[in-house]
Amino acid sequence: MTIDQIQNEIISEFDMFNDWTEKYEYIIDLGKSLPIINDTFKTSANTIKGCQSKVWLYAEYINNKLIFTADSDAIITKGIVAVLIRVFSNQSPKDIVDAKTDFIEEIGLKQHLSQTRANGLSSMIKQIKLYAVGYLNK
Repeated sequence: MTIDQIQNEIISEFDMFNDWTEKYEYIIDLGKSLPIINDTFKTSANTIKGCQSKVWLYAEYINNKLIFTADSDAIITKGIVAVLIRVFSNQSPKDIVDAKTDFIEEIGLKQHLSQTRANGLSSMIKQIKLYAVGYLNK
């Protein structure tokens, strides 16, 4: 599935909910379904800078695709990173670098986060794209 297709799927899922209480519950559920990151990857080198909570993000390059795993010590943040991993994991570095993230505004996520969480979201996206740039020419 392409990044655009996944983003459209997420937009449709969020459209099913009537209010932000339900959307937050869904984000929390997504975090609970996040594949468990290996504890050896929970290092300061894999910590996202700029997040209010602790967020670890690790990328592996397998068969010309980036596979991301992540974790957080906060349930909402864990759900947010789960959404991003769903979009960007198992995609080529070029597709990740070229991808737009308009779906975040379309689902209203950024507008419903505190300033520090919104900054953390931006930091997560930046780190995902930095991983992709790093692997782009491998």
